[in-house]
Parts: sequence; structure tokens; C-alpha cells
Amino acid sequence: MRIVKLSEVLKHRKEFIQISDDQSYKLCRVQTNRKGVLLREIKIGALIQTKKQQVCKKGDFIVAEMDAKVGGYGFIPEDLDGSIVSSHYFLFDVDFGKIRKEYLEAIIQTEIIQEQIKAKGSTNYSAIRPKDVLNWEIPLATLDEQKEIEKNFLKIREVSINLLVEIECQKTLLSQLKQSILQEAIQGKLTEEWRVLRQSQQAPLEPASELLKRIQAEKAKLIKEKKIKKEKPLPPITDSEKPFELPEGWEWCRFQTISINRDELRKPISKRERESKNKLYDYYGASGVIDKIDGFTHDGKFLLIGEDGSNLRLRSTPVAFEASGKFWVNNHAHSVQFIEEITQKFIRDFINGIDLTPFITGGFQPKLSQGNLNLIPVPFPPLEEQQAIVGKVESLMEKCRALEEEINQSEQHAQMLMQAVMKEAFER
Repeated sequence: MRIVKLSEVLKHRKEFIQISDDQSYKLCRVQTNRKGVLLREIKIGALIQTKKQQVCKKGDFIVAEMDAKVGGYGFIPEDLDGSIVSSHYFLFDVDFGKIRKEYLEAIIQTEIIQEQIKAKGSTNYSAIRPKDVLNWEIPLATLDEQKEIEKNFLKIREVSINLLVEIECQKTLLSQLKQSILQEAIQGKLTEEWRVLRQSQQAPLEPASELLKRIQAEKAKLIKEKKIKKEKPLPPITDSEKPFELPEGWEWCRFQTISINRDELRKPISKRERESKNKLYDYYGASGVIDKIDGFTHDGKFLLIGEDGSNLRLRSTPVAFEASGKFWVNNHAHSVQFIEEITQKFIRDFINGIDLTPFITGGFQPKLSQGNLNLIPVPFPPLEEQQAIVGKVESLMEKCRALEEEINQSEQHAQMLMQAVMKEAFER
């Protein structure tokens, strides 16, 4: 088996067309981690800003200029023949007389190419060029040997795919379990036994209505002292807005009633500006810390809630998360405080456990405005029960994290096993 450069089997091809405003085009999306090429979208030419685009052919080997370092390369499938990509992608004709497509697919699923990208330090925007791709080295077997390696690759891939499908199923079930825990928590189901025990002990429990009175009194004081702004009155909660019956002692209230909005503290700073700053304090966006900066807009304990972005619907990360100390928040996360610290934790779990769809506006760019956030009906428990709920949730989530770690380790072992077997095939 010879070691050759990809230039022996690939040829860089540039074929550009001028985009017509009245014609529709298929746009490609090259997935990272060597997961293949998909249709991104079908778009009318008038909406495509860059009018000079490259044309793809089925079987082309495509490399993403910016994402090659994270496995952004693959083959153009038959259904994307004639699709277009920008000049930030490189297209290569494959000499199938020298190398079989399935054999080259097997190679790119190993670390053979990926290790060369890392070894050459190709980790920035300008590093991956067509000449770099053509200089990558691969083991080239005879066509008969390639067929044999393909058979082994397909067997290994089938086993690996089945295993990874099972792992993804486990991840989905775990995600559903987490969501179920939060939903049962905010309906009072997790603390049913706790309430029964309290009743048996004849321990009086202050109802949520008394807590709401204290919150309103404290907010009125802060408004009088001009520490917070006066709030706009909200409509009462209708029966149709109450999705379930509350346990005794709980109250329905709107989000604004129990929270203090501090969005006025937020201040966005562009990435370019941040690059010149000392990295001292966390800089928060819609889904958590995205950078560090030399100043802070907040000092204390806050609940941050994503204001916009696809995560409002996808929920790949928590929408609500706590931040404390000194930190900076941009205008993509709502900033909220509470009179009681435990209420902040309960509301964190509440926001992460409910469907926010009725309160989200926008299509391509979902948004949870401050006005809509304030309207959300909240099932509000007594203070002591909030403490019990948060403790129960944290205990169950700790068990979920242990399960998640086991699943992640299984996934890593499955991938390592496939890599090891494939590496052995190419070293024979």
C-alpha cells in the first residue's frame, strides 16, 4: 500500500456561475465531524447576496475553508448535483479510476486526514487552502485491495451506526427525563409526600399569598426609593391560562409580580471591542458565558434568561441560568432579580421546564421580549415548599448528570473502537 498525496487522485476545480434573481438554487451545508453534506436551503436568486457562486457536481470532494479543522469535508450526494456554494468552499474532481469513492469515504472517517490538519497547525481561517488539501497524504491500495477494505469499513460502519443510534436514543430519553423532572416540580408533584409529612406533623405552612404580599411591599419600597422603575399593571390571569390545578397554599401570578427586571443594566459590546479588553470578568449572552471583559455591568445574584435565538425553541442549553458576583451582560439575555434567593432557583427551574412557544415571537430569529416574559403565568408555591422543590430537583439532576457522563463515555469508546479498527485496516 503506497502513501500518496491527494493530488494524485484529486484535482481542484473552479466552476462559477452568475446567480439569476428569478431562479431558485440549492445551497449546500457541509457538516462538521465528517458527517457529510446536506441541503441547507432552496433560495431564490434575488435573496442571494453574492452573485458569483460555485457549482457542485455529484461525487465532488468538498472542503469547507473555515471548518476543515473540525471535520468540515465530504462528498456531494446525487440529490445535490448542480447545487451551489460560495468561494469559502473548495471543490475537487475525484479520479475514480485510481480511487474508489467508498474507499476514500473510509479514509476520511479515520483520523488519517484530520491528524494532518492538526499537525500542520491549520487552525485559523487562512490556513486551509486548496494546495493544503492536495498535500494531505493517504494510503492508496490497489483497486482490488480497496474493495476488500470497503467491505470491512461498511461492516464496521453498520455496527458503529447502530451503536451510536442507541446512544442517541439514550440521550433523548435522558433529555425527556430531565424535562419531566422539571415539569413535575413546578406542578408540585415532586413534593406531594413532603406536603403529607408536613400535615402529619401539624407544622403550619405559610401560604404563597403571604409571600406575594411581602414581595409587593418590598418592590413598592424600592420604587419609592427610586431604585427600580414603577411597573405597568398587567391583566389578571384567566382560567384558560392555568394549565393545571395548584396544590393547597400555592397561587397563580404573573412573572412580573415576583421578579425585578434589571434589563437597564445590560450593555452590548462588539467582539472586536472585546478583543482589546483585559479578560477579567465573565461576559454573558443568551446561553451563558461567551467571553471575558475588563469591566462589569452587574454585581450580585441574578437570573439571566435568553431573550433571542434558536435555543428558545431547541432548548439545547438551559434558557434560564444563574450568575453571581461581578459580570457583564449583553442585550441578548434578560436580567432579573428576586426578593428571596430560593425563589430565583425555583423560577430558574420553572422557566427551563415550561414550553415558551406561546410567548415567543419571530420566525427565523425567535425572541422572548420583556413584555411577554412578564406575562408568563407562574404556579407559585409557599417559600418553604420552594426550598423543598429546589432540593429535590438538584438531587435528581445530579443523578441525571451521572447518567449523562456514562452515556458520553460509551459514545467516546464506540468512536475510539471504530477508529482503532479502521486504522488497523489501512496499516496492513
